[in-house]
Amino acid sequence: MSDQKIHFYKGPAGGWGALKSVAKHLQAQGVAMKGAKTLLSANQPDGFDCPGCAWPDRDHRSTFEFCENGAKAIAAEATAHRATASVLGGHTVSELAEWSDFDLENMGRITEPLVYDRATDRYKPIAWDDAFELIAARLNALSNPNEAMFYTSGRASNEAAFLYQLFVREFGTNNFPDCSNMCHEPSGQGLKPTIGIGKGTVTLHDFEKADAIFIMGQNPGTNHPRMLGELREASKRGCKIVSFNPLRERGLERFADPQDKMEMATLGSTPISTNYFQLRIGGDMAVMKALCKRVFELDDAAVAAGGERVLDLGFIAEHTHGIEAFEASIRAESWEALEAESGLSQEQLCAAGDLYAQAKRVIICWGMGITQHQHSVATIQHIAALLMLRGNLGREGAGACPVRGHSNVQGDRTMGIYEKPPKTLLDRLGQVFGFEPPRENGYGTVESIQAMLDGKGKVFFALGGNFASATPDTIATWKALRNTDLTVHVTTKFNRSHTIHGKEALVLPCLGRTEIDMQAAGPQGVTVEDSMSMVHISSGMNAPASEHLLSEPMIVARLAAATLKGRSKTPWLWLVEDYSRIRDKIEEVFDDFAGFNEKIKVPGGFRLRNTASERVWNTPTGKANFITYALPTDTPLHQARARLRGDEKTVVFNLATVRSHDQYNTTIYGNDDRYRGVWGHRRVVFINRDDLKAIGMKAGEWVDITSVYSDGDTRRAEKFVLIEYDIPRGCLASYFPETNSLVPLSSVSIGAGTPTSKSIPVVLTLRTQDAPLPQDQARSVAGATA
Repeated sequence: MSDQKIHFYKGPAGGWGALKSVAKHLQAQGVAMKGAKTLLSANQPDGFDCPGCAWPDRDHRSTFEFCENGAKAIAAEATAHRATASVLGGHTVSELAEWSDFDLENMGRITEPLVYDRATDRYKPIAWDDAFELIAARLNALSNPNEAMFYTSGRASNEAAFLYQLFVREFGTNNFPDCSNMCHEPSGQGLKPTIGIGKGTVTLHDFEKADAIFIMGQNPGTNHPRMLGELREASKRGCKIVSFNPLRERGLERFADPQDKMEMATLGSTPISTNYFQLRIGGDMAVMKALCKRVFELDDAAVAAGGERVLDLGFIAEHTHGIEAFEASIRAESWEALEAESGLSQEQLCAAGDLYAQAKRVIICWGMGITQHQHSVATIQHIAALLMLRGNLGREGAGACPVRGHSNVQGDRTMGIYEKPPKTLLDRLGQVFGFEPPRENGYGTVESIQAMLDGKGKVFFALGGNFASATPDTIATWKALRNTDLTVHVTTKFNRSHTIHGKEALVLPCLGRTEIDMQAAGPQGVTVEDSMSMVHISSGMNAPASEHLLSEPMIVARLAAATLKGRSKTPWLWLVEDYSRIRDKIEEVFDDFAGFNEKIKVPGGFRLRNTASERVWNTPTGKANFITYALPTDTPLHQARARLRGDEKTVVFNLATVRSHDQYNTTIYGNDDRYRGVWGHRRVVFINRDDLKAIGMKAGEWVDITSVYSDGDTRRAEKFVLIEYDIPRGCLASYFPETNSLVPLSSVSIGAGTPTSKSIPVVLTLRTQDAPLPQDQARSVAGATA
């Protein structure tokens, strides 16, 4: 307990704290000198793409293009620690299952392929040829290809993802559960019918021209720290930055750029948000409706005064469809209902609407605080509608900006990693590779878990990631994985998923993004696509962690060759001798990649065509569509509060899962959350001071968290310490994956199927047997005034 404390962090995001953290993690991984040299090649034209987030690269005007969390990711991959077969084999899998996520990955890089030995409950070495033969035999023994599930992590390159989807479709299924299903699926599903493309419309250049930037459901200080550099520059030139977030997040308040010598020398910082609105968890759709309502009201006032219209009537008439029904639905919403659902006052909502209307060019950014809700698709379509009201699409300095997580999660979907593939993709694959692709839609993530539970999923293959930790309803998911005949994981390090295995299990180690990928034609580079549709090449510089590692494209190619022997026309092993051959095939399948190999020779790469940026709308109406929804008033939270209203002792809270600062997705780099003042902890729950008083509990006390869904199942996460925090009443926040167990498989976003991990109705139960943990009670006051 001595290293555990709760103490308010008074500094800005970035600054000396970030530099100290980078040095600490490099030293902890035993790569202080090597790691520092490696970092200088991150996101450079002749270097590798950071294996962390998908924030785009600048034009490399600075000496370094990495952030604190990117440095942690690079240090973790370049680590000197090795999880050799003897190290892993020294423990039973049952023993390893009791380890923390941090301790599992901190063993280091896996050095050779491993197979689970049921007799000894240990992993032991296996030759690569034997591993591929085993997988091929189990796949070919299935009664139906749809009994296999093929998961993809967003860290897979375009080349690996393209070969992977081709192999799986030649095998005969579209079962592609992937990380998009758990994060930004609603962004694609919301934007495509609205503006004709499931991607954001802006570039970094637009951030230089915007008059206002609205940030919804996002914490860039932890999840996309390089974004803070763009926000800092925007703030310094007078751009309004309007943030909506239930929690006070340090990165949205102040930022000290480690590359600014004056700020570092003077301990100075730059304010980020000009306006900060702490809406209730799940109140985003009400906020969007309120902002639209305010725009209509301001336009009414302009008409009455004979002034300039607030609505962009020219854009609306030429480029949109459905404004009449949308306007009627917005005007019908009462301010009282919008206040009740958003948690903001009419005055606050109108102030935000005024900021939007006063700006000529507006970018709206959002993260998983928007997407992981039941009505996320509808919320995103209201974001698009708000932009459309003033023509903020296809205009310089304006547009939609979904900020995605893993470095190539957008590129994987572009390459065809999708359980519901369009007919045009399947037709082209069939023409280029001479086979008939399966036409039936496959399983996404939640459907795959259910299929494995039902005994319909026999083989689970994961190209990267940590499926057991990333998914909802932990008990059900783990039961599903254990119900399979075979689980296979391609990975760089050992993680939780490798302890939650099928009757047979393989762990296949691959090269990391920072490592030299040597093939028959020489060193190879791979490509990735960032959040703004820029495609560029990534080339490793470090020697591989082991001579036994294979690249992801090679693993896929050898598996395909073994599984499809005698029935595939694709020259799998020839393609991976030189990755330019894979890119030639990508070009044949996707028209937007014409000249692929030539384009990536240009520093920074090239941008894929974005039709919405050109005001070309690939929708059935041929226009951008206003889509109408009523304000949701019957969510799981509403239902839970209605069911328990008569119980005076029970208070239903709305819990959002969040990342700590020492975490990226499911990868835990340490147990600190510096900006929120948490040190040495992960089992924490953030709560409002007045809520603590109302339920008769105190900061530092320990509680169990129980979710209360209408299905009646008991889902409980045990032993979390209460932390007083600046968060709206009725709202809680806690880390994932520790609280993933509270989300049932059935609770997903409408129209996208994404787990609702940002809106979980829960109750708290005090654990009287555990001694309270002391806390710095300056937290609430300081947090509210920072």
